[in-house]
Amino acid sequence: MKKLFASILALTMALSLAACSSSTTETTTTETTTTEATTTETTEATFTTVEDGKLYMATNAAFPPYEMIADDGSYEGIDVEIATAIAASLGLELVVDDMDFGTVIIAVQNGKSDIAMAGLTVTDERKQNVDFSDSYATGIQVVIVADGGAVQSIDDMEGDDIMIGTQEGTTGYIYCSAPVEEYGYGEEHVIAYANGATAVQALMAGKVDCVVIDNQPAIEFVAANEGLSILDTEFAVEDYAIGVSKDNTALSAAINEALAALIADGTVQSIVDKYIVAE
Repeated sequence: MKKLFASILALTMALSLAACSSSTTETTTTETTTTEATTTETTEATFTTVEDGKLYMATNAAFPPYEMIADDGSYEGIDVEIATAIAASLGLELVVDDMDFGTVIIAVQNGKSDIAMAGLTVTDERKQNVDFSDSYATGIQVVIVADGGAVQSIDDMEGDDIMIGTQEGTTGYIYCSAPVEEYGYGEEHVIAYANGATAVQALMAGKVDCVVIDNQPAIEFVAANEGLSILDTEFAVEDYAIGVSKDNTALSAAINEALAALIADGTVQSIVDKYIVAE
């Protein structure tokens, strides 16, 4: 049954998924924001930003290769570089707000950040809280397993004694924790961790039988940890986009315009190619 679910999920997920986590973990910001919104002029409209000349990006920098912390403490990754290019197109400087994944949309809603960009999947529930830009990347959910472990295929995940690890607030958690009648496995079979790395550590320690997570981070985790592998069958296919406040439609329009130009001139693809090497 789950093989069928994996193949049709890309077509049906937008009609059935829940919103991101409502975690209240404190936000760590690279610069201090101001409480008074300022305006930036464009040729077509006026949009507001949290701080004059800056574009604040809410993210969770534990999601390689989309966002991560470099050796020197700065932020890097696909999302960071695309956001930097968008900010430059708008005459702004990017500021990265690193926080718990479950708070990135909340930060935009509360006006603490201008955009949410964290390998963020577009779902109908999330659309109720923020507007989304056009998609800039496709994400694939996969299953990490321990070599020789209880789960060696997606069908094995249906076992009564199987425990599944995910990152809290992600669509991987939402898919897996859904009731069986909704093609999930039930909350009692899922453990949500603060980040993907912790979920993978739990798999290695035998606390869970598999981990459902996005493909690119999965590749990074498997490469760094001997004895793990990724199942051949894709679990789900998703679109990544940028979340913007519903009260800032001018900023949404400006971001879409900048994003379209960056896609057309090959900038986005060159950034993706820098971090994801084609096989």
